[in-house]
Amino acid sequence: MSTTEDTDRLTLESGLTVRPWAEGDDLALLEVWGDPENAMHHQDRALLRPSSNDPWSRCIVAEDQGVPVAAATILRSSLHPDRLSFYAEVAPDHRRRGVAAEMLAILEAEASNCSATGLKARCAKRSAAQCFLKDNGFTKIQTTRRVIVQPGALRLPDLERTGLDLQEIATGSVELSRLVADYYNAVHDWDRAEMTVGKAQQLLLGDATGATGAVALRDVSEGGDGAVLAFAVSYTPARTEDPADVLVGWNPELDAAEAEQHIRSLLALLAARHPVELEVDDSMAPLKTVTDELIASGDAEIDFEAFIYAR
Repeated sequence: MSTTEDTDRLTLESGLTVRPWAEGDDLALLEVWGDPENAMHHQDRALLRPSSNDPWSRCIVAEDQGVPVAAATILRSSLHPDRLSFYAEVAPDHRRRGVAAEMLAILEAEASNCSATGLKARCAKRSAAQCFLKDNGFTKIQTTRRVIVQPGALRLPDLERTGLDLQEIATGSVELSRLVADYYNAVHDWDRAEMTVGKAQQLLLGDATGATGAVALRDVSEGGDGAVLAFAVSYTPARTEDPADVLVGWNPELDAAEAEQHIRSLLALLAARHPVELEVDDSMAPLKTVTDELIASGDAEIDFEAFIYAR
């Protein structure tokens, strides 16, 4: 790689020119890349944006004779302080020329003074990105999938007999915010999280997140409001025949068997008449056990599956 006359531009061994991300690059790259393949791909492309120091991020674009054909970014998450997130995409006719690896090297040099000590990246199963990550020293640390649970997939619980009650709970409540924060931290021990009540409101429960409502499965066997055993937050404005997008979790103070039992009851109630779609990581063992059973029986399906690699 050699420096050109413009100090903001670098020439790669592949012959492409690299510069910082600029306004209009998203539209120019869309013409070359085409539409995103799925929701995950759309989310990852949204990481490509101007570099910043707060929050810390760097983003670069590679051009072929002035035409943007590739982009890459590295950024620090406000939730996961130990690893920087990396994403790169290269136009199909410029792949297998080492472009992404050269862009990664440039970004890593920029990150030398950042306190994060590792890198992570997400990719689709059996994708070119997966091969790239393996070839560049990344190791798989997590699998995540979007699962659609069909209506009536689970037997409805007898709430009165079991001392349970399904109640609406305000998305702005401190009780739910604290529970969501504790749950998030508990299921991300593989990538240490610093979720707080305030961040839970900002990132998962506030109006800007699209959260439209929440329910809590409570233990009311001893009277009173009862402790929350499991919860669900909906991001779908109205019930339709399409799956409702929900965040499902449980009280992390429960043991695995109790959590699985209550997740099973909550999912049965949520999907009694309409399909629901939820994200399931390998680290969410009680939820994964239930959804794996439903997938095996044909009562649920995987919408898409992704791997998280780290170095």
